[in-house]
Amino acid sequence: MNRIELISALGNLDGAYPAELADQDRFLTLLEHPRAYHRDHLPGHITGSAWIVNQDFSKVLLVLHAKLGRWLQPGGHADGDEMVDSVALREAREETGVIELSFVTPTVFDIDIHPIPQRKDFPSHDHYDIRFLLQASDQQKLEISDESNDLRWFSLDEVPRLVGHSTSIIRMVEKTRDRFH
Repeated sequence: MNRIELISALGNLDGAYPAELADQDRFLTLLEHPRAYHRDHLPGHITGSAWIVNQDFSKVLLVLHAKLGRWLQPGGHADGDEMVDSVALREAREETGVIELSFVTPTVFDIDIHPIPQRKDFPSHDHYDIRFLLQASDQQKLEISDESNDLRWFSLDEVPRLVGHSTSIIRMVEKTRDRFH
């Protein structure tokens, strides 16, 4: 999904989740900048992530992010790659070790803007996260990457307890239930 396709997808959000619509204009404004896909673009940049569900949509694969200390879906920086779906797929494979992944739908599953804290060598900034729905067998071997402290499949019912205040992750649980259960 290139920049033009992403702009179109953002313009076609269904409106069922008001928090996404509230961020829509900010995403579209960011995408006007030529360096929106580069991690040095401030105050924020595009990232791609994968909401990975198992075969019957009852579980999701999450990583315990090493730097943030939180359970999250795999994802990361585009680093100039404007094919954000490819970014999500690459990051999913790198962070989970799962090679056999497929897109459930070719379009955007969810969007979110979230703050990233300041590091000693980089200021605080926002990640404009484009999330895709991927599917994998929950029987595949998992490999924890250097970016994570743990990696596990969780039932959809377990996720809200794990993520606490993360309303966007809870929203993806709700979307999974609404669309596939």
